Amino acid sequence: MTYNRETEQFRTFGRTKGRALTPTQQEIMDRIYPKVRWDSEKDGAQDRTRPLWLEVGFGGGEHLAHQAKLNPDVDILGAEPFLNGVAKAVKHIEENNLENVRLYQGDVRTVLNDLNENSLDRAFVLFPDPWTKTRHHKRRLINEDFLDSLHRVLKPGAELRFASDIIHYVDWTLTRLHKMGGFDWPARRSSDWRVPPHDWCPTRYEAKAKREGRECHYFRFVKK
Repeated sequence: MTYNRETEQFRTFGRTKGRALTPTQQEIMDRIYPKVRWDSEKDGAQDRTRPLWLEVGFGGGEHLAHQAKLNPDVDILGAEPFLNGVAKAVKHIEENNLENVRLYQGDVRTVLNDLNENSLDRAFVLFPDPWTKTRHHKRRLINEDFLDSLHRVLKPGAELRFASDIIHYVDWTLTRLHKMGGFDWPARRSSDWRVPPHDWCPTRYEAKAKREGRECHYFRFVKK
């Protein structure tokens, strides 16, 4: 994977902006986001005394805020390219007085390049865009380069949580994780991937998938 910090030459597929922010959203973004924005110079390579978790593509921020409230002694970083999603997460931060969250609007690969080796205690990749058409599979987040980068920054024994409602993407991900060989999958029974973890927070995307009749799958992997 090549990366040029000066030009941030990562290609991000899909939208980064939707409908224009409302005046209220824009005011909150202007006031709050600069205070919680991930600073690679200050936050990326520092020696940490608290656990650090990363959520990749946090959507509207429901799960991110839930985990931050549930784990006040953990620093939680969210990376999301979609501006409207970041605005929603900023609102969650303000409404819940969350002091342990940092956000990055942009490609998560920038954040992964900023982080030291063995610096993450947990990572979440929940319902990523499946890019279901065969010609679009190359756009999927889960690929060899991404898994290698994520493996580098996770601590030994750290947890990777992955969820999807698209069975083909589930197979795609399991195949690539098995091939790269850097993670154990400690599942012993079907309920280990059919039942969400005890600290799960339902999201709007998950609810939509269930309404449309798609079964959701929840996986936990551990870095070797």
